[in-house]
Amino acid sequence: MVLPELWSSGYDLERCQMHAQAFHEKVLPALTQLSRRHHLYIVGSVLKVNSRREVFNSAVLLGPAAGSIRVYRKIHLFGPMLENQFLTPGRTTPIFHLPFGALALAICYDLRFPELFRKYALKGARLVILCAQWPAPRLEHWRTLVRARAIENQFFVVACNRVGWSQGTRFGGHSMIVDPWGNVLQEGAGRAALLTADIDFQAVNESRSRIPSLNDRRPAAY
Repeated sequence: MVLPELWSSGYDLERCQMHAQAFHEKVLPALTQLSRRHHLYIVGSVLKVNSRREVFNSAVLLGPAAGSIRVYRKIHLFGPMLENQFLTPGRTTPIFHLPFGALALAICYDLRFPELFRKYALKGARLVILCAQWPAPRLEHWRTLVRARAIENQFFVVACNRVGWSQGTRFGGHSMIVDPWGNVLQEGAGRAALLTADIDFQAVNESRSRIPSLNDRRPAAY
């Protein structure tokens, strides 16, 4: 189950410390219970604080096993939403190996940086999950870039975007599930919805064998 960016707090960054504390005290225990009860992996972006009181926009992946939590910290902070004033950027690009395959996480503005997604592909990711609050006026950027990241890296992209209004901004929705060929398996609209799709990771192998673009890279010439 994939949730949008900062789904539990919104962009209330002036109170980021409070929301980060609430995540640890209230949100995390509730999500952990749901994950175990329903045997679900749950992904969503939240405000999370470390021991040095630095707050990160963090994509948290919870699994049904006890103590199963993985975290990606958003690397590219979005200045127009004041992230760079209140948050600390992440520095690592982890790959998570789960029983169903290798995946990586990204958050909203990260979508505009193809280098991150290429690194994930080269490190073995077969799926990237993206949590976002992407505004409606740039909806076509969203739809184009989600498909482009899937096509150029030949993996699945599951992209969850929020809907509704916040502080005068309308968010575009159109969450998407895209396969390695760029085919849209599911796409939402501008309203809340539950989208599901079956994913066969054999499609990753097939696309990469038929068009071996990752093997044909010439980084020394770029």
